[in-house]
Amino acid sequence: MDTQNPEAAGPAPAASDIEPILDVDGVTLQYKTKEHLITATYQVSFHVYPADRFVLLGPSGCGKSTILKGVAGYMRPVEGEMRLKGRDIKDPGPDRVMVFQEFDQLLPWKTVKQNITFALLNGGKCTSSHEADEIAMEYIHKVKLDRFENTYPHMLSGGMKQRVAIARGMAMEPDILLMDEPFAALDALTRLQMQKELLQLWEDTHFTVLFVTHSIEEALIVGSRILVLSPHPGQVKAELNAHHLNHDNVGDAEFSNVQQRIHDMLFADRILEDELETEDA
Repeated sequence: MDTQNPEAAGPAPAASDIEPILDVDGVTLQYKTKEHLITATYQVSFHVYPADRFVLLGPSGCGKSTILKGVAGYMRPVEGEMRLKGRDIKDPGPDRVMVFQEFDQLLPWKTVKQNITFALLNGGKCTSSHEADEIAMEYIHKVKLDRFENTYPHMLSGGMKQRVAIARGMAMEPDILLMDEPFAALDALTRLQMQKELLQLWEDTHFTVLFVTHSIEEALIVGSRILVLSPHPGQVKAELNAHHLNHDNVGDAEFSNVQQRIHDMLFADRILEDELETEDA
């Protein structure tokens, strides 16, 4: 299972004749702290195709979220290119919508429906309140929040807030939905439910998503394709297909085998880092 064997986890979906929506080519991303210039990723390349559930997987500090910020247009690469539908990504835009893991990403003074209509009207998706209301209610129904449209965020559970954030993002119908560990702060049962609901939403609409996680199990459940990144600075370790795996496969021999192979791959890097640190000491 490596970059030379993309079919290590199953046959790839037919995409050879389809142009990628997102093209990330040899991207190196850096950011400054008060004391240091940090190289978050080094020469990372991948393609995201229409209807992909593409997962960036790796340990903390490997640059997963930084890549997402680059795709969102908040950072420019110091090396390489990022293109969306063939156009160089230079700035943020409504063709890319971000869903974060924090529960406070909603506007607290607006109701569930108002949070969605506000994005639709201010993002240029809708020109009338009536149209925005209709689209908002459609996606509120999709995320199973009927009867909560007039509820304020402080009255919602964490999982319900994330449903609103996902509905708001999907209502914008972006070219690609960017999700930065959206279920990481949820309890285990709610996280499981949200994963299932996300997959059901995908079955309904086949949206394209770039999803960040550090959970191997979540990556295999949510992702159709997975990019495994090495520890800091993030480099591509492997790309594999997981479109045939889901919750029903958890515990199966194939699922456990792929999960263990990814774990061993990431753990080997950590062992090497520890050995190098010991030698330097």
